[in-house]
Amino acid sequence: MEYVLKRGVAEIIVEDDLRPLLESGRQLRLKMGFDPSRPDIHLGHVVGMRKLRQFQDLGHQVVLIVGDWTAQIGDPSGASQTRPMLSAAEVKANAETYMQQFFKVVDRDRTELRWQSDWFGRFNLADVIKLTSRFTVAQLLAREDFSKRYSSGRPIAVTELLYPLLQAYDSVVIEADVEFGGTDQKFNCLMGRELQGMVGQPSQHVFLMPLLVGTDGQQKMSKSLDNYIAIEDPSTEMYGKVMSIPDDLMIDYFELLTDVPDGELNDFARQMAAQQVNPMDLKKRLAREIVEQFHGAEAATKAESHFKRVVQRGEAPKEISEYSLTHPGQTVVDLLVGTGLAKSRGEAKRQLAAGAVKLDGVKLSADDSAALVESGILQTGKRQFVRIVAARG
Repeated sequence: MEYVLKRGVAEIIVEDDLRPLLESGRQLRLKMGFDPSRPDIHLGHVVGMRKLRQFQDLGHQVVLIVGDWTAQIGDPSGASQTRPMLSAAEVKANAETYMQQFFKVVDRDRTELRWQSDWFGRFNLADVIKLTSRFTVAQLLAREDFSKRYSSGRPIAVTELLYPLLQAYDSVVIEADVEFGGTDQKFNCLMGRELQGMVGQPSQHVFLMPLLVGTDGQQKMSKSLDNYIAIEDPSTEMYGKVMSIPDDLMIDYFELLTDVPDGELNDFARQMAAQQVNPMDLKKRLAREIVEQFHGAEAATKAESHFKRVVQRGEAPKEISEYSLTHPGQTVVDLLVGTGLAKSRGEAKRQLAAGAVKLDGVKLSADDSAALVESGILQTGKRQFVRIVAARG
């Protein structure tokens, strides 16, 4: 139990009260909610999911709340501006994809699935007024992101002020014993704890995990910042992305995303501080550990071989996807966009200007943007390759 309460944990509210509850043998109801505003799960989400699985293995019940109502508002945590609202159809499609990925980490058989629409779908105006009457505007504006936006004159939609209240009400409905979230969710989780006390329920404990820093080494992992590693990434891409993180993030990634024992992690940190180990070797161990979780041991071994061959030795990978020309003589820019190596013509030109594009191992420049290509291996960066095949017919 000590491992579960200490490994990869930022804060527990209130730990001294939670310990005897865990020791009592009673099965606890563990709340985690997700807003399906995006369909993909990345390693930042996995930090909390792994903690839920650890509690499941101790015999406790996970209650997963699909925030099909709050997702349409958009979680204002850390947001500097009001987010666009999603349609119910978008939310449902995202939720289905999200849950398929969620249960790659959390045990489906020990998870109770609840949709917010089961209770908020029956809410009327009187219910909304009753809920909002329990909290003050001052309480909501005490939240850091709201406070910053209010003081700087940036707009805050009334729907955003409702968000933490709706999340809090979820805890009341499911009678949560513990709510899990990242440190950016502390305010929302404490609102749930407070509301439960108001209605006569035992106040939930709050279990907060650190936010995983993304591959840029600067900000929390996020799709919008393009510094994420998705759990659906192919094994070679996942391995390569892990290898791209700054060295000083390795111990955090080991602690939050793997089961490597604490003693080994302490040795890793000591060896790195004394420059007694090559950080590349430790990072390869980290990449293998993470890839193996989602793709298996064989895929992890192949991904490591791919990295050594393609990235370290600069060779082309053994398996390269093919792209057939739609007609003879397409330009480099056409092909970068058509193959998906670039998202737009503008990005393709920027890649060329940066010297990030090669054809058959020869670096291309911005002057080559209109060059016609009949066949060859097109490459961007160190890991992305496409074999261009001549038009048939």
